[in-house]
Amino acid sequence: MPWNYNGSCWKGSIIEIKVTLEYIEPAVTRTLQVPSDIRLDRLHQTLQAAMGWTNSHLYMIEAKGATWGTPYPDFGGDDLPADKTTLVEVLTDTGTRSIRYMYDFGDSWEHRLQIGDFTDPNSGNLYTRLTDISGRCPPEDVGGLPGYEKFLDAMAKPKHPEHENLKKWYGGPFDPNTPPADEQRFEVLKLAKRWKPKKTIN
Repeated sequence: MPWNYNGSCWKGSIIEIKVTLEYIEPAVTRTLQVPSDIRLDRLHQTLQAAMGWTNSHLYMIEAKGATWGTPYPDFGGDDLPADKTTLVEVLTDTGTRSIRYMYDFGDSWEHRLQIGDFTDPNSGNLYTRLTDISGRCPPEDVGGLPGYEKFLDAMAKPKHPEHENLKKWYGGPFDPNTPPADEQRFEVLKLAKRWKPKKTIN
Protein backbone atom coordinates (compact mmCIF):
# COMPACT_ATOMS: atom_id res chain seq x y z
CA MET A 1 0.00 0.00 0.00
CA PRO A 2 1.51 3.39 -0.94
CA TRP A 3 2.53 5.55 1.99
CA ASN A 4 0.19 8.45 2.69
CA TYR A 5 -1.26 10.19 5.71
CA ASN A 6 -4.90 9.22 5.36
CA GLY A 7 -5.38 7.06 8.44
CA SER A 8 -8.87 5.98 7.41
CA CYS A 9 -7.50 3.82 4.59
CA TRP A 10 -5.30 1.96 7.06
CA LYS A 11 -8.14 0.74 9.26
CA GLY A 12 -8.00 -3.04 9.45
CA SER A 13 -4.51 -3.21 7.95
CA ILE A 14 -1.50 -5.05 9.32
CA ILE A 15 1.70 -3.04 9.79
CA GLU A 16 5.17 -4.59 9.64
CA ILE A 17 7.64 -3.11 12.12
CA LYS A 18 11.40 -3.67 12.19
CA VAL A 19 12.64 -3.21 15.76
CA THR A 20 16.33 -2.53 16.45
CA LEU A 21 17.90 -2.21 19.89
CA GLU A 22 20.21 0.73 19.31
CA TYR A 23 24.00 0.78 19.90
CA ILE A 24 24.19 -2.97 20.70
CA GLU A 25 26.62 -5.49 19.25
CA PRO A 26 25.91 -8.20 18.29
CA ALA A 27 22.76 -6.76 16.74
CA VAL A 28 19.40 -7.34 18.40
CA THR A 29 16.46 -7.04 16.00
CA ARG A 30 12.88 -8.22 15.74
CA THR A 31 10.28 -8.06 12.97
CA LEU A 32 6.65 -7.78 14.03
CA GLN A 33 3.29 -7.70 12.32
CA VAL A 34 0.72 -5.74 14.31
CA PRO A 35 -2.81 -4.45 13.68
CA SER A 36 -2.82 -0.81 12.60
CA ASP A 37 -5.22 0.05 15.42
CA ILE A 38 -3.14 -1.52 18.20
CA ARG A 39 -3.06 0.70 21.29
CA LEU A 40 0.37 1.95 22.29
CA ASP A 41 0.20 0.26 25.70
CA ARG A 42 -0.36 -3.04 23.88
CA LEU A 43 2.46 -2.24 21.47
CA HIS A 44 4.65 -1.79 24.55
CA GLN A 45 3.60 -5.21 25.88
CA THR A 46 4.29 -6.75 22.46
CA LEU A 47 7.77 -5.24 22.36
CA GLN A 48 8.49 -6.54 25.85
CA ALA A 49 7.50 -10.07 24.84
CA ALA A 50 9.30 -9.98 21.51
CA MET A 51 12.55 -8.55 22.85
CA GLY A 52 12.63 -10.70 25.97
CA TRP A 53 12.37 -7.91 28.53
CA THR A 54 10.45 -8.49 31.77
CA ASN A 55 8.30 -5.31 31.89
CA SER A 56 9.93 -4.31 35.16
CA HIS A 57 10.55 -0.62 34.40
CA LEU A 58 8.92 2.49 32.94
CA TYR A 59 8.80 3.09 29.21
CA MET A 60 8.19 5.87 26.72
CA ILE A 61 7.19 5.96 23.05
CA GLU A 62 8.29 9.02 21.08
CA ALA A 63 7.45 10.28 17.59
CA LYS A 64 8.28 13.73 16.22
CA GLY A 65 8.73 15.15 19.71
CA ALA A 66 5.44 13.83 21.12
CA THR A 67 5.68 11.18 23.86
CA TRP A 68 3.35 8.51 25.21
CA GLY A 69 3.58 6.32 28.28
CA THR A 70 1.83 5.46 31.53
CA PRO A 71 1.04 8.70 33.38
CA TYR A 72 2.38 8.77 36.95
CA PRO A 73 1.23 11.98 38.66
CA ASP A 74 3.91 11.69 41.35
CA PHE A 75 6.66 11.75 38.69
CA GLY A 76 5.28 14.63 36.64
CA GLY A 77 6.08 14.58 32.93
CA ASP A 78 4.08 15.36 29.84
CA ASP A 79 3.61 11.88 28.36
CA LEU A 80 0.25 11.31 26.67
CA PRO A 81 -1.64 8.18 27.83
CA ALA A 82 -0.51 5.19 25.78
CA ASP A 83 -3.75 3.32 26.48
CA LYS A 84 -5.78 5.98 24.70
CA THR A 85 -3.73 6.23 21.49
CA THR A 86 -3.34 3.79 18.60
CA LEU A 87 -0.36 3.23 16.36
CA VAL A 88 -2.23 4.41 13.28
CA GLU A 89 -3.16 7.62 15.07
CA VAL A 90 0.50 8.30 15.80
CA LEU A 91 1.46 7.65 12.18
CA THR A 92 -1.38 9.79 10.87
CA ASP A 93 -0.77 12.69 13.23
CA THR A 94 3.02 12.81 12.89
CA GLY A 95 3.58 11.54 9.34
CA THR A 96 6.62 9.61 10.55
CA ARG A 97 7.90 6.19 9.58
CA SER A 98 10.26 5.90 12.52
CA ILE A 99 9.30 5.70 16.22
CA ARG A 100 11.52 5.59 19.29
CA TYR A 101 10.75 3.25 22.17
CA MET A 102 12.67 3.79 25.41
CA TYR A 103 12.63 1.14 28.13
CA ASP A 104 14.11 1.46 31.64
CA PHE A 105 15.13 5.06 32.19
CA GLY A 106 18.05 3.90 34.33
CA ASP A 107 19.68 1.55 31.85
CA SER A 108 18.20 3.55 28.94
CA TRP A 109 17.52 0.87 26.36
CA GLU A 110 16.59 2.69 23.17
CA HIS A 111 14.77 0.90 20.36
CA ARG A 112 14.14 2.17 16.84
CA LEU A 113 10.84 1.06 15.30
CA GLN A 114 10.94 1.34 11.52
CA ILE A 115 7.50 1.23 9.90
CA GLY A 116 7.36 -1.13 6.93
CA ASP A 117 4.62 -2.45 4.68
CA PHE A 118 0.88 -2.18 5.20
CA THR A 119 -0.95 -5.35 4.16
CA ASP A 120 -4.34 -6.96 4.53
CA PRO A 121 -4.62 -9.45 7.41
CA ASN A 122 -4.40 -13.15 6.67
CA SER A 123 -7.51 -14.87 8.01
CA GLY A 124 -5.37 -17.80 9.16
CA ASN A 125 -3.10 -15.69 11.38
CA LEU A 126 -3.46 -14.14 14.79
CA TYR A 127 -1.99 -10.69 15.31
CA THR A 128 0.34 -9.57 16.79
CA ARG A 129 3.00 -11.84 15.23
CA LEU A 130 6.76 -12.13 15.68
CA THR A 131 8.14 -13.12 12.30
CA ASP A 132 11.90 -12.66 12.59
CA ILE A 133 14.37 -12.70 15.49
CA SER A 134 18.08 -11.90 15.72
CA GLY A 135 20.21 -11.56 18.84
CA ARG A 136 19.50 -11.79 22.57
CA CYS A 137 18.65 -8.75 24.67
CA PRO A 138 20.97 -7.79 27.52
CA PRO A 139 19.92 -8.93 31.00
CA GLU A 140 17.65 -6.63 32.98
CA ASP A 141 19.47 -4.25 35.37
CA VAL A 142 22.88 -4.98 33.89
CA GLY A 143 23.84 -1.30 34.02
CA GLY A 144 23.01 -0.02 30.55
CA LEU A 145 25.42 -0.16 27.64
CA PRO A 146 28.64 0.22 29.73
CA GLY A 147 27.49 -2.46 32.15
CA TYR A 148 26.49 -4.77 29.31
CA GLU A 149 29.89 -4.43 27.63
CA LYS A 150 31.60 -5.36 30.91
CA PHE A 151 29.15 -8.24 31.39
CA LEU A 152 29.87 -9.64 27.90
CA ASP A 153 33.62 -9.38 28.45
CA ALA A 154 33.47 -11.19 31.78
CA MET A 155 31.06 -13.88 30.59
CA ALA A 156 33.26 -14.66 27.57
CA LYS A 157 36.35 -15.23 29.72
CA PRO A 158 36.16 -18.09 32.25
CA LYS A 159 39.26 -16.75 34.01
CA HIS A 160 37.88 -13.23 34.36
CA PRO A 161 37.65 -12.31 38.08
CA GLU A 162 33.94 -11.50 37.74
CA HIS A 163 33.02 -14.46 35.53
CA GLU A 164 31.62 -16.77 38.19
CA ASN A 165 29.80 -14.02 40.08
CA LEU A 166 28.09 -12.73 36.93
CA LYS A 167 27.28 -16.22 35.73
CA LYS A 168 25.59 -16.90 39.07
CA TRP A 169 23.81 -13.53 38.96
CA TYR A 170 22.50 -14.21 35.47
CA GLY A 171 21.63 -17.82 36.21
CA GLY A 172 23.89 -19.58 33.71
CA PRO A 173 25.89 -18.97 30.53
CA PHE A 174 24.93 -16.13 28.19
CA ASP A 175 25.11 -16.24 24.38
CA PRO A 176 24.28 -12.82 22.87
CA ASN A 177 23.83 -14.36 19.43
CA THR A 178 21.15 -16.90 20.37
CA PRO A 179 17.78 -15.57 21.53
CA PRO A 180 15.13 -17.87 23.02
CA ALA A 181 13.18 -17.60 19.77
CA ASP A 182 10.49 -20.19 20.46
CA GLU A 183 9.76 -18.72 23.88
CA GLN A 184 9.52 -15.18 22.53
CA ARG A 185 7.24 -16.19 19.65
CA PHE A 186 5.02 -18.00 22.16
CA GLU A 187 4.83 -14.96 24.46
CA VAL A 188 3.78 -12.76 21.54
CA LEU A 189 1.24 -15.37 20.44
CA LYS A 190 -0.27 -15.40 23.95
CA LEU A 191 -0.88 -11.67 23.65
CA ALA A 192 -2.49 -12.14 20.24
CA LYS A 193 -4.84 -14.75 21.67
CA ARG A 194 -5.70 -12.53 24.63
CA TRP A 195 -6.49 -9.58 22.35
CA LYS A 196 -8.30 -11.54 19.64
CA PRO A 197 -11.53 -9.69 18.81
CA LYS A 198 -14.57 -11.45 20.15
CA LYS A 199 -17.07 -12.63 17.56
CA THR A 200 -20.38 -10.85 17.68
CA ILE A 201 -23.60 -12.84 17.62
CA ASN A 202 -26.37 -11.38 15.51
